[in-house]
Amino acid sequence: MRVLVRRCWGPRPVGGGAGRGPSPQWRALAGLSGCPGGEDGRGTRVREKPPWRVLFFGTDQFSREALRALHAARENKEEELIEKLEVVTVPSPSPKGLPVKQYAVQAQLPVYEWPDVGSGEYDVGVVASFGRLLSEALILKFPYGILNVHPSCLPRWRGPAPIIHTVLHGDTITGVTIMQIRPKRFDVGPILKQETIPVPPKSTAKELEVVLSRLGASMLISVLKNLPESLNNGRQQPTEGVTHAPKISARTSCIKWEEQSSEEIFRLHRAIGNIIPLQTLWMDNTIKLLDLVEVNSSVLTDPKFTGQAVIPGSIIYHKQSQKLLVCCKDGWIGVRSVMLKKTLTATDFYNGYLHPWHQKNSQAHPSQCRFQTLRLPTKKRGEKIVAMQQCTK
Repeated sequence: MRVLVRRCWGPRPVGGGAGRGPSPQWRALAGLSGCPGGEDGRGTRVREKPPWRVLFFGTDQFSREALRALHAARENKEEELIEKLEVVTVPSPSPKGLPVKQYAVQAQLPVYEWPDVGSGEYDVGVVASFGRLLSEALILKFPYGILNVHPSCLPRWRGPAPIIHTVLHGDTITGVTIMQIRPKRFDVGPILKQETIPVPPKSTAKELEVVLSRLGASMLISVLKNLPESLNNGRQQPTEGVTHAPKISARTSCIKWEEQSSEEIFRLHRAIGNIIPLQTLWMDNTIKLLDLVEVNSSVLTDPKFTGQAVIPGSIIYHKQSQKLLVCCKDGWIGVRSVMLKKTLTATDFYNGYLHPWHQKNSQAHPSQCRFQTLRLPTKKRGEKIVAMQQCTK
C-alpha cells in the first residue's frame, strides 16, 4: 500500500510531517480506489500548500456566489490562495448562459461546457449546484479530489433540491456542508466542514438561497486555506437522519385542498412559488395562484364564514381586504392575484368570474363555486422536471 501511495503522489520531501500533502486517508474515506491517471499522477510532486489551481463546476446563483469568492481570492495577491481558476458549466438555451457562465465571462475566466472539462492541470475541483454525476476517473485527475458546497446539513436533504425541501418541510435549522465528491452517488461523501444556522421565519427558498450561498462561499475559502488538514480530518456522514430532496415537477405545485393545511400550502408557496406558481382548477380550467397571504383572524368573524357551510376549495371574495379567501383542510388562505389566461387581481377575478357565476347560478349552493384539485397526468418520458438549480449537485 505504501508503494501505491508514492506512485500516486510522488516522493514526499525530506522532513515532510503529518498533515502535509494529500494523505491517502481522504481517498479511502471518499471511496476512491485508484491514483491520478496518466503521467501527471506519477513522479510529479503535488503541491502541499496554496496557491491552488482550481477547476470550478457550477450553474446557478448559488454556485455563482462560490465562484465569486474564489475569483476574489485569486485576485487577492497578498493572500496567495488561488493561482489558477477555470470554470465548467452546462449548456443553456439562453444566449447569455447560466449565472456562472455570465460571471466567468465578465471576469474573463476560461469557461468550458460540460462534458468538456479542459485539459489543464489542477490541484482541486470545486462543485456547487452542478447537477451532473462526476466519474471516478475525473475525480482522480485532481490530487486533492473534488469538493462540494451543499446547502444542507448532510445527511439531511441529500439530492438536487435541498433548499426547497428545507422550506417545504418547515425545518427550523439548516446550514451548509463542505464535503468530498464520491463517484456514482450524490451527496454521500465525507464531511470536511459543516455549519448550521436558524431558518428565518417565513423565508422563501429564494431568500434562504442567498443566505446559504454566502455562508457556503465563506466556508469554502476556509477549507481551501487548510486543505490537506481538512481532508485528513474528514468524517463519514452519519447513517441516521438521512433524508432525500428530489427534484420538483409541475405536479408538486398542484394544491390538494382536502389534504393540505393552510400552513402546508403557505410553505409550498414559499418553497416553489417563485419558479412554479401553485395551481388549481376553476371550472375545468387551470388557474395559477400568484400572491398568497395569510388571513387575519378578525376577517374570519365575518358572517360569510360563520353563517354557511363550506368545503375545501370554496372561494369567498372579501371586499374590505380585496382578497379571495379559499377554504383548505383546516382553515383559509388569502389570494391577491391569479393567472387565468392573463394576470388578474382578486377584484378582477371576482368581477369577471365569481360575481357573474353567482348571478347565473343564484339557486346553487355556495360550495359549488370552488377551486378543485388539479390532477396532472403521470410524468411522461421527456417531461420537464423543474428544480432550483442552486440546489442541484
